[in-house]
Amino acid sequence: MNTDRSIRDAMVAAIPHLRRFAVSLSSAQQADDLVQQTLLLACDKIRLFDARTDMLPWLITILRNQFYSEHRKRWREVEDVNGTYAERLTTGPIQIAHVESADLRSALLTLPKEMREALIAVGYSGLSYEEAAQASHCPVGTIRSRVHRARERLGALLNIESPADFAAMSP
Repeated sequence: MNTDRSIRDAMVAAIPHLRRFAVSLSSAQQADDLVQQTLLLACDKIRLFDARTDMLPWLITILRNQFYSEHRKRWREVEDVNGTYAERLTTGPIQIAHVESADLRSALLTLPKEMREALIAVGYSGLSYEEAAQASHCPVGTIRSRVHRARERLGALLNIESPADFAAMSP
C-alpha cells in the first residue's frame, strides 16, 4: 500500500470506532474479523477514497456493506456437520432419463398423426379438450377418443401397465 502517511494515520485512528460499530452488528470475534476485512478492502480500494473527505465514514460504509454481504452469504449456507444434507443433494444418473425420453419420442412417432397431435395438445401443451377440439376443428368427443387411444397405445409400446410403473422408473 503506497499511500500518504496522513491516510494511514487516519485508518489506524479509525480502528477503535470501527471495532465498536462492528461489535454493535455482531459478536466480538466476528467484529475483529469484520474490521480486518474492512481494512484490507479499504487498502485495496484506497484509490477510490477522496482525501478531502473524512476517512471514518468511508470505512464505516465499507464495514457495513461487508457485514451485509457476509450476512446474505451465511443465510444461504447450510450447516452440515455429518454430511447428511450433502448426501441428499446427490442425483442419480441422467442416462436413463435420456433413454426413456428417446423411447417416448420414437413411440410418439409411431402413433397416427391425429392421435399424436391430440395427445400433445392435451397432455403436453395443457389445452383443455374443448380448446384442442376447436384447434383441430372436430367434436370434443373425437379429441377425447383420440387422446384415450393414444395413451393406451403409448402404454403398450412403452410397457406401462399402471401408474405404479412410473414410480418404478423414477430414481
